[in-house]
Amino acid sequence: MTQPRVVVVGLGDTGVLTAIRLARHAEVMALTTKPGLVSGQELGLRLARPDTWMRDYRIDLDRFRGLDRVRTVHARATGLDLARRTVAFTAADGKPGSAAYDALVIATGVTNGFWRHPALQDEAAVTAELLSSHQRVAAASTIAVVGGGAAAMSAAAQLAERWPATSVHLYYPGDRGLPHHHGRVWADVAQRLAALGVVLHPRHRAVLPPGDGIRRLGEGPVTWSTGQPAADAEVVVWAVGRVEPNTSWLPQDLLDERGFVRVGPTLQAVGHSNVFAVGDVAATDPLRTSARNQGHKLVAHNVRAHLSGRALKSYRPPRRRWGSVLGAQRDGLVVFAPNGRRFRFPVWSVETLLQRFVVRRGIYGGVRAPAAARIPPRSSSSLTSRRLDA
Repeated sequence: MTQPRVVVVGLGDTGVLTAIRLARHAEVMALTTKPGLVSGQELGLRLARPDTWMRDYRIDLDRFRGLDRVRTVHARATGLDLARRTVAFTAADGKPGSAAYDALVIATGVTNGFWRHPALQDEAAVTAELLSSHQRVAAASTIAVVGGGAAAMSAAAQLAERWPATSVHLYYPGDRGLPHHHGRVWADVAQRLAALGVVLHPRHRAVLPPGDGIRRLGEGPVTWSTGQPAADAEVVVWAVGRVEPNTSWLPQDLLDERGFVRVGPTLQAVGHSNVFAVGDVAATDPLRTSARNQGHKLVAHNVRAHLSGRALKSYRPPRRRWGSVLGAQRDGLVVFAPNGRRFRFPVWSVETLLQRFVVRRGIYGGVRAPAAARIPPRSSSSLTSRRLDA
């Protein structure tokens, strides 16, 4: 019996998990602009300790056991024909192609700052981009982090911990950071930031740079619409949350006024029962929380249910954000529950238990060891700077 054909567009964090769950029940083809998983998580760790970040958040696709049955194509989606049920794409070698589907899952995510974008890249380009950002912050004596969300908090904390002599300033527009988290979370995070030497600047709303200025690491001065004197810095990390959905290849009738995919509670695109969207690209709720909260499990279940004529389940977004904010630090990992309660994992358990067993084995269903180290040792000249290992 022929299996149904499912096309997954986007193999970021959510797309990989969705494809893995569908692979046992359908013929799955996945399109990805990156040569492997290049996670959008843990901005601070990515900037401060790229070798550690790459170990856990940049993973070759052939290492995922659950993707063994998935046909992955290194390509950029260029169009969607809803009537013919085909996705058009341009492969990494420049050749055009198309993929037919019985069900389509859109998991193309969003563009956010310099660290999440849909550009078609090879291994060398991903590595060069990663190390260039790291070397720039490593060489700076003053860093301004602009933003009030978890990415900004993570960046400020990780940079201050890695380089204690660096002057790190965090600017955010409200009276408190993390406005979508429980108040207990901000109180805990603010205390931790202060202990690391981060200087907090509440009620600072930045005048954003023109063009794509927030899409790259900038430099001072930063000016404020709230009237404070301009702030100078050698490096400015823009983490202001001005996300843009990666949906330029989709028909306009699938999208809302901001360009996100309009979905119902079952994560089906409005008016198109065989098209689904999940993750940051899906307009499920104001915070687009299906990128977390088991959204991949629900969409995989509903794709299968749709193809077999069974009842579909509904997504229920949480009221608050939860999880890790600052990421793994040298004294361990703190995770916050939706009610703001904190749980600390000691440093030895992060790699030994959480990453190895909970993430790689439990969540991903098995991840093979890498064939070779992707990044040179810290003594290599490609990673050294005047303060790299300070």
